[in-house]
Amino acid sequence: MNPPRLQDVADRAGVSTATVSRALSGRGHVSSRARAKVQQAAHELGFVVSYHASSLASGRSRNIGVVLPYVDRWYFSTVLEGAAGALMDAGYDLSLYNFEGDRYRETVLTDFLLRKRLDAAVAVSLYLDPTETAQLLAAGIPLVGVGGPLEGVPTISIDDLDVGRRATEHLIGLGHRRIAHIGGVNEHGRYFAMSRGRRAGYEHALAGAGLPVDPAWSLVSDYTFTDAYQRAKNFLADPTSRPTAIFAASDEMAAGAILAARDLGLTVPGDLSVIGVDAHPIGEAFGLTTIDQHARQQGTRAVDRLLEHLAGKNNEPTNEVLPAHFVVRSSTGPATDPANA
Repeated sequence: MNPPRLQDVADRAGVSTATVSRALSGRGHVSSRARAKVQQAAHELGFVVSYHASSLASGRSRNIGVVLPYVDRWYFSTVLEGAAGALMDAGYDLSLYNFEGDRYRETVLTDFLLRKRLDAAVAVSLYLDPTETAQLLAAGIPLVGVGGPLEGVPTISIDDLDVGRRATEHLIGLGHRRIAHIGGVNEHGRYFAMSRGRRAGYEHALAGAGLPVDPAWSLVSDYTFTDAYQRAKNFLADPTSRPTAIFAASDEMAAGAILAARDLGLTVPGDLSVIGVDAHPIGEAFGLTTIDQHARQQGTRAVDRLLEHLAGKNNEPTNEVLPAHFVVRSSTGPATDPANA
Protein backbone atom coordinates (compact mmCIF):
# COMPACT_ATOMS: atom_id res chain seq x y z
CA MET A 1 0.00 0.00 0.00
CA ASN A 2 1.31 3.42 -0.96
CA PRO A 3 1.77 5.92 1.85
CA PRO A 4 -0.92 8.61 2.11
CA ARG A 5 -0.31 11.82 0.18
CA LEU A 6 -1.17 15.45 0.85
CA GLN A 7 -4.04 15.13 -1.63
CA ASP A 8 -5.46 12.17 0.31
CA VAL A 9 -5.57 14.25 3.48
CA ALA A 10 -7.21 17.12 1.59
CA ASP A 11 -9.88 14.78 0.17
CA ARG A 12 -10.58 13.27 3.59
CA ALA A 13 -10.82 16.68 5.28
CA GLY A 14 -12.77 18.29 2.44
CA VAL A 15 -10.30 21.15 2.00
CA SER A 16 -7.66 22.19 -0.50
CA THR A 17 -4.09 20.89 -0.47
CA ALA A 18 -2.94 24.45 0.27
CA THR A 19 -5.05 24.45 3.43
CA VAL A 20 -3.59 21.09 4.43
CA SER A 21 -0.07 22.42 3.91
CA ARG A 22 -0.73 25.53 5.98
CA ALA A 23 -2.48 23.59 8.74
CA LEU A 24 0.27 21.00 9.12
CA SER A 25 3.22 23.35 8.62
CA GLY A 26 2.02 26.13 10.90
CA ARG A 27 2.74 28.71 8.18
CA GLY A 28 -0.13 30.94 7.10
CA HIS A 29 -3.61 31.46 8.48
CA VAL A 30 -5.99 28.53 8.91
CA SER A 31 -9.19 28.58 10.93
CA SER A 32 -9.23 26.45 14.05
CA ARG A 33 -12.08 24.38 12.58
CA ALA A 34 -10.17 23.65 9.35
CA ARG A 35 -6.98 22.87 11.27
CA ALA A 36 -8.84 20.38 13.46
CA LYS A 37 -10.35 18.67 10.39
CA VAL A 38 -6.95 18.42 8.71
CA GLN A 39 -5.25 17.07 11.82
CA GLN A 40 -8.00 14.49 12.29
CA ALA A 41 -7.76 13.39 8.65
CA ALA A 42 -3.97 13.16 8.84
CA HIS A 43 -4.26 11.07 11.99
CA GLU A 44 -6.80 8.70 10.47
CA LEU A 45 -4.69 8.21 7.35
CA GLY A 46 -1.39 7.96 9.20
CA PHE A 47 0.00 10.91 7.25
CA VAL A 48 3.27 12.32 8.59
CA VAL A 49 4.79 15.57 7.35
CA SER A 50 8.35 15.21 6.08
CA TYR A 51 9.96 18.08 7.93
CA HIS A 52 13.32 17.23 6.41
CA ALA A 53 11.96 17.79 2.93
CA SER A 54 10.07 20.86 4.09
CA SER A 55 13.23 22.32 5.60
CA LEU A 56 15.22 21.76 2.42
CA ALA A 57 12.51 23.44 0.37
CA SER A 58 12.03 26.43 2.67
CA GLY A 59 15.56 26.88 3.99
CA ARG A 60 14.22 26.69 7.54
CA SER A 61 14.86 24.17 10.27
CA ARG A 62 11.45 24.63 11.96
CA ASN A 63 13.39 24.76 15.22
CA ILE A 64 13.20 27.63 17.73
CA GLY A 65 15.69 28.08 20.55
CA VAL A 66 14.58 29.14 24.04
CA VAL A 67 17.34 30.56 26.25
CA LEU A 68 16.85 30.63 30.03
CA PRO A 69 19.04 31.48 33.02
CA TYR A 70 17.45 28.62 35.01
CA VAL A 71 14.94 25.84 34.30
CA ASP A 72 14.30 24.81 37.92
CA ARG A 73 12.52 28.01 39.00
CA TRP A 74 8.81 28.52 38.62
CA TYR A 75 8.74 31.70 36.55
CA PHE A 76 11.22 30.45 33.96
CA SER A 77 9.68 26.99 33.70
CA THR A 78 6.20 28.52 33.30
CA VAL A 79 7.34 30.90 30.54
CA LEU A 80 8.97 27.86 28.90
CA GLU A 81 5.72 25.91 29.20
CA GLY A 82 3.82 28.66 27.39
CA ALA A 83 6.46 28.90 24.66
CA ALA A 84 6.62 25.13 24.21
CA GLY A 85 2.85 24.83 23.84
CA ALA A 86 2.70 27.60 21.26
CA LEU A 87 5.57 26.07 19.27
CA MET A 88 3.97 22.63 19.34
CA ASP A 89 0.68 24.06 18.10
CA ALA A 90 2.57 25.69 15.22
CA GLY A 91 4.48 22.52 14.34
CA TYR A 92 7.92 23.74 15.49
CA ASP A 93 10.59 21.93 17.45
CA LEU A 94 12.17 23.55 20.51
CA SER A 95 15.83 23.60 21.51
CA LEU A 96 16.38 24.54 25.15
CA TYR A 97 19.53 26.36 26.29
CA ASN A 98 19.95 26.63 30.06
CA PHE A 99 22.61 29.09 31.23
CA GLU A 100 22.55 27.67 34.77
CA GLY A 101 22.95 31.21 36.02
CA ASP A 102 26.04 32.46 34.18
CA ARG A 103 27.83 29.15 33.76
CA TYR A 104 27.06 28.59 30.07
CA ARG A 105 26.11 32.11 28.99
CA GLU A 106 29.11 32.82 26.77
CA THR A 107 29.12 29.31 25.30
CA VAL A 108 25.47 29.53 24.30
CA LEU A 109 25.69 33.05 22.86
CA THR A 110 28.96 32.64 20.98
CA ASP A 111 28.64 29.02 19.85
CA PHE A 112 25.35 27.15 20.14
CA LEU A 113 23.06 29.92 18.88
CA LEU A 114 25.36 30.64 15.94
CA ARG A 115 25.41 27.13 14.48
CA LYS A 116 22.55 28.02 12.11
CA ARG A 117 20.35 25.19 13.38
CA LEU A 118 17.63 27.59 14.53
CA ASP A 119 15.05 29.69 12.72
CA ALA A 120 14.82 32.10 15.68
CA ALA A 121 15.25 32.33 19.45
CA VAL A 122 13.43 33.51 22.58
CA ALA A 123 15.66 35.02 25.27
CA VAL A 124 13.97 34.94 28.70
CA SER A 125 15.02 37.52 31.33
CA LEU A 126 18.39 37.97 29.68
CA TYR A 127 19.78 41.41 28.97
CA LEU A 128 21.85 41.30 25.77
CA ASP A 129 24.16 44.18 25.01
CA PRO A 130 23.96 45.69 21.51
CA THR A 131 27.03 43.74 20.35
CA GLU A 132 25.52 40.39 21.40
CA THR A 133 22.20 41.26 19.78
CA ALA A 134 23.83 42.41 16.54
CA GLN A 135 25.89 39.20 16.36
CA LEU A 136 22.79 37.02 16.55
CA LEU A 137 20.82 39.12 14.07
CA ALA A 138 23.79 39.11 11.68
CA ALA A 139 23.77 35.31 11.84
CA GLY A 140 20.17 35.37 10.63
CA ILE A 141 18.59 34.47 13.98
CA PRO A 142 15.59 36.68 14.76
CA LEU A 143 15.06 37.28 18.47
CA VAL A 144 12.23 38.05 20.85
CA GLY A 145 13.09 38.93 24.43
CA VAL A 146 10.98 38.28 27.51
CA GLY A 147 11.36 40.44 30.59
CA GLY A 148 12.36 43.89 29.38
CA PRO A 149 13.37 46.02 26.39
CA LEU A 150 16.27 45.07 24.11
CA GLU A 151 17.73 47.44 21.55
CA GLY A 152 16.55 46.55 18.07
CA VAL A 153 14.55 43.49 19.22
CA PRO A 154 10.82 43.01 19.94
CA THR A 155 10.21 42.15 23.59
CA ILE A 156 7.44 41.06 25.96
CA SER A 157 7.40 42.25 29.56
CA ILE A 158 5.40 43.54 32.48
CA ASP A 159 6.05 46.86 34.21
CA ASP A 160 7.93 45.69 37.32
CA LEU A 161 8.15 49.16 38.84
CA ASP A 162 4.37 49.53 38.49
CA VAL A 163 3.84 46.07 40.01
CA GLY A 164 5.95 46.97 43.06
CA ARG A 165 4.15 50.27 43.45
CA ARG A 166 0.68 48.74 43.19
CA ALA A 167 1.47 45.95 45.65
CA THR A 168 2.79 48.42 48.22
CA GLU A 169 -0.09 50.84 47.68
CA HIS A 170 -2.49 47.97 48.35
CA LEU A 171 -0.94 47.57 51.80
CA ILE A 172 -0.87 51.33 52.40
CA GLY A 173 -4.54 51.49 51.44
CA LEU A 174 -5.29 48.95 54.18
CA GLY A 175 -3.77 51.29 56.72
CA HIS A 176 -0.30 49.76 56.99
CA ARG A 177 2.58 52.13 57.66
CA ARG A 178 5.34 49.72 58.71
CA ILE A 179 5.87 47.78 55.48
CA ALA A 180 8.91 45.61 54.73
CA HIS A 181 10.05 44.23 51.39
CA ILE A 182 11.66 40.92 50.43
CA GLY A 183 13.28 40.98 47.00
CA GLY A 184 16.27 39.72 45.09
CA VAL A 185 19.71 41.12 44.45
CA ASN A 186 19.73 44.20 42.24
CA GLU A 187 20.54 42.99 38.72
CA HIS A 188 23.43 44.52 36.83
CA GLY A 189 24.21 44.01 33.16
CA ARG A 190 23.30 40.42 32.40
CA TYR A 191 19.65 40.22 33.44
CA PHE A 192 16.66 42.53 33.28
CA ALA A 193 16.06 44.64 36.36
CA MET A 194 13.11 42.72 37.75
CA SER A 195 14.21 42.87 41.41
CA ARG A 196 15.44 46.43 41.10
CA GLY A 197 12.20 47.51 39.42
CA ARG A 198 9.93 45.96 42.05
CA ARG A 199 12.05 47.38 44.87
CA ALA A 200 11.94 50.82 43.24
CA GLY A 201 8.14 50.56 43.01
CA TYR A 202 7.99 49.73 46.72
CA GLU A 203 10.15 52.73 47.58
CA HIS A 204 8.18 55.07 45.30
CA ALA A 205 4.90 54.03 46.93
CA LEU A 206 6.30 54.64 50.43
CA ALA A 207 7.69 58.03 49.46
CA GLY A 208 4.43 58.97 47.78
CA ALA A 209 2.57 58.24 51.02
CA GLY A 210 5.06 60.25 53.06
CA LEU A 211 6.50 57.12 54.70
CA PRO A 212 10.22 56.67 55.38
CA VAL A 213 12.27 54.32 53.19
CA ASP A 214 14.45 52.30 55.54
CA PRO A 215 17.07 50.11 53.79
CA ALA A 216 17.06 47.80 56.84
CA TRP A 217 13.46 46.87 55.99
CA SER A 218 14.36 45.80 52.45
CA LEU A 219 15.54 42.20 52.76
CA VAL A 220 17.48 40.41 50.02
CA SER A 221 16.65 36.78 49.29
CA ASP A 222 17.22 34.39 46.39
CA TYR A 223 13.58 33.93 45.33
CA THR A 224 13.32 30.54 47.06
CA PHE A 225 10.82 29.57 49.73
CA THR A 226 13.43 28.30 52.19
CA ASP A 227 15.76 31.29 52.04
CA ALA A 228 12.91 33.79 52.37
CA TYR A 229 11.50 31.78 55.29
CA GLN A 230 14.76 32.03 57.25
CA ARG A 231 15.35 35.69 56.48
CA ALA A 232 11.77 36.64 57.35
CA LYS A 233 11.89 34.62 60.56
CA ASN A 234 15.07 36.37 61.70
CA PHE A 235 13.58 39.75 60.84
CA LEU A 236 10.18 39.14 62.45
CA ALA A 237 11.65 37.66 65.64
CA ASP A 238 12.28 41.12 67.15
CA PRO A 239 8.90 42.52 68.26
CA THR A 240 10.33 46.05 68.71
CA SER A 241 11.04 46.46 64.97
CA ARG A 242 8.41 44.20 63.47
CA PRO A 243 6.44 45.37 60.41
CA THR A 244 2.72 44.85 60.04
CA ALA A 245 2.98 44.06 56.33
CA ILE A 246 5.42 42.55 53.83
CA PHE A 247 5.56 42.94 50.08
CA ALA A 248 7.53 40.03 48.59
CA ALA A 249 8.76 40.17 45.00
CA SER A 250 7.62 36.57 44.37
CA ASP A 251 4.95 34.26 45.70
CA GLU A 252 7.49 31.68 46.87
CA MET A 253 9.21 34.27 49.04
CA ALA A 254 5.81 35.52 50.24
CA ALA A 255 4.84 31.97 51.24
CA GLY A 256 8.13 31.62 53.13
CA ALA A 257 7.35 34.84 55.02
CA ILE A 258 3.86 33.58 55.92
CA LEU A 259 5.23 30.31 57.30
CA ALA A 260 7.89 32.21 59.28
CA ALA A 261 5.21 34.43 60.80
CA ARG A 262 3.07 31.45 61.76
CA ASP A 263 6.03 29.68 63.35
CA LEU A 264 6.57 32.78 65.50
CA GLY A 265 2.95 32.68 66.67
CA LEU A 266 1.81 35.56 64.46
CA THR A 267 -1.49 35.46 62.59
CA VAL A 268 -1.88 36.32 58.92
CA PRO A 269 -3.38 38.81 58.22
CA GLY A 270 -4.21 39.75 61.83
CA ASP A 271 -0.63 40.48 62.88
CA LEU A 272 1.01 40.54 59.46
CA SER A 273 -0.32 41.10 55.95
CA VAL A 274 1.65 39.60 53.07
CA ILE A 275 1.39 40.13 49.30
CA GLY A 276 3.45 38.50 46.55
CA VAL A 277 3.84 38.51 42.77
CA ASP A 278 3.36 35.65 40.29
CA ALA A 279 0.08 33.77 40.81
CA HIS A 280 2.20 30.72 41.66
CA PRO A 281 0.06 27.64 42.53
CA ILE A 282 1.56 27.67 46.05
CA GLY A 283 -0.33 30.91 46.67
CA GLU A 284 -3.71 29.20 46.78
CA ALA A 285 -2.59 26.93 49.63
CA PHE A 286 -1.47 29.96 51.64
CA GLY A 287 -4.45 32.16 50.78
CA LEU A 288 -1.92 34.56 49.30
CA THR A 289 -2.87 37.89 47.80
CA THR A 290 -0.77 38.30 44.69
CA ILE A 291 -0.32 40.11 41.40
CA ASP A 292 -0.64 37.74 38.45
CA GLN A 293 2.05 38.48 35.86
CA HIS A 294 0.67 35.80 33.49
CA ALA A 295 4.00 34.02 33.08
CA ARG A 296 2.67 31.36 30.70
CA GLN A 297 1.13 34.05 28.49
CA GLN A 298 4.51 35.79 28.28
CA GLY A 299 5.99 32.66 26.71
CA THR A 300 3.04 32.19 24.38
CA ARG A 301 3.08 35.79 23.25
CA ALA A 302 6.84 35.71 22.65
CA VAL A 303 6.41 32.77 20.26
CA ASP A 304 3.49 34.51 18.54
CA ARG A 305 5.72 37.53 17.92
CA LEU A 306 8.48 35.30 16.51
CA LEU A 307 6.11 33.49 14.17
CA GLU A 308 4.71 36.82 13.01
CA HIS A 309 8.27 37.95 12.30
CA LEU A 310 9.09 34.78 10.37
CA ALA A 311 5.93 35.32 8.32
CA GLY A 312 7.08 38.87 7.47
CA LYS A 313 4.60 40.59 9.81
CA ASN A 314 4.96 42.79 12.90
CA ASN A 315 8.72 43.20 12.71
CA GLU A 316 8.84 46.40 14.76
CA PRO A 317 11.36 46.14 17.66
CA THR A 318 8.87 47.37 20.26
CA ASN A 319 8.46 46.39 23.90
CA GLU A 320 4.97 44.97 24.41
CA VAL A 321 3.91 45.47 28.04
CA LEU A 322 1.42 42.85 29.20
CA PRO A 323 -1.06 43.67 31.98
CA ALA A 324 -0.65 42.29 35.50
CA HIS A 325 -3.74 41.72 37.64
CA PHE A 326 -4.54 41.60 41.35
CA VAL A 327 -5.69 38.34 42.90
CA VAL A 328 -6.92 39.30 46.37
CA ARG A 329 -7.10 36.49 48.91
CA SER A 330 -6.96 36.25 52.69
CA SER A 331 -3.30 37.10 53.41
CA THR A 332 -3.88 40.87 53.40
CA GLY A 333 -6.18 42.79 55.69
CA PRO A 334 -6.57 46.09 57.54
CA ALA A 335 -3.82 47.17 59.92
CA THR A 336 -4.92 46.51 63.50
CA ASP A 337 -2.03 48.20 65.31
CA PRO A 338 -3.07 51.73 66.33
CA ALA A 339 0.49 52.90 65.65
CA ASN A 340 -0.19 52.33 61.95
CA ALA A 341 -3.16 54.66 61.82
